[in-house]
Amino acid sequence: MADGEDLYRTIDAPAEAQFKERSSKFFAYAYPVSSPEEAMELVEGLRKRYYDATHHCYAYRLGADGGVYRANDDGEPSGTAGRPILGQMLSAGVTDCLIVVVRYFGGTKLGVPGLINAYRESAAGALAAAKIVEKTVDTIFTVAFPYVCMNDVMKTVKEEQPRIVSQHFDNLCTMTLAIRRSRAAALEAKLGNVEGADVKRKG
Repeated sequence: MADGEDLYRTIDAPAEAQFKERSSKFFAYAYPVSSPEEAMELVEGLRKRYYDATHHCYAYRLGADGGVYRANDDGEPSGTAGRPILGQMLSAGVTDCLIVVVRYFGGTKLGVPGLINAYRESAAGALAAAKIVEKTVDTIFTVAFPYVCMNDVMKTVKEEQPRIVSQHFDNLCTMTLAIRRSRAAALEAKLGNVEGADVKRKG
C-alpha cells in the first residue's frame, strides 16, 4: 500500500458558526466523531439544548473512506438540509465528522433553493471555523516477549517508530503498538524475527 492511501482528513475539535437568512437563524455545529452512536448522542444533546428550535438537521460521515454516512432533514423539505450539509463535508474531503444545523424559523419561507443555500452556507461556516487535520489509518499490534528480548524489540520500535499505545514490562513483557497501515507489514516482519516474540495483529 502506498503512502497516502492510509491518510484521511477530519476536524480536530468542535467548531461552530451562525448564519442568518430573512430572519431565520441557523446555528451550525461541527464535531469530530467516530461512530453513529456518538453522533446521535451529540444530536440529542443539541435537541435538548435548543428544545424550542424549529429544526435540528444534520449529516455525518464516518470511516477513513467516508463510506458510512447519513443525512437527515428533520422535517424540512426532502433534500434541502441534510444533503447540502453532507455535501460540504464531501467538498472539504473530511470524514469522522458530524455537522448539526439548528434552525429557528423567522416567519418568512425561504423556498427550496433558499433552504439549500442556507444549510450549505451554515455547514461551510462551521467547517471554515474548524481546524482540518490529516490522520493515518493505523494497524494495531500486540507483542509479547520475554524480558531478555527487550533490546531487540526496542531496537525495532526505534527503527519503525510505531506509536506505543501501552506497555507492561515484567518477566513476560507486552506492548501494544499502532502504526500507519502502509508500514504495518514491515513492522510485523521485523518483530516476527525477534526470537521469543509473539506478534498478533488486531483487526
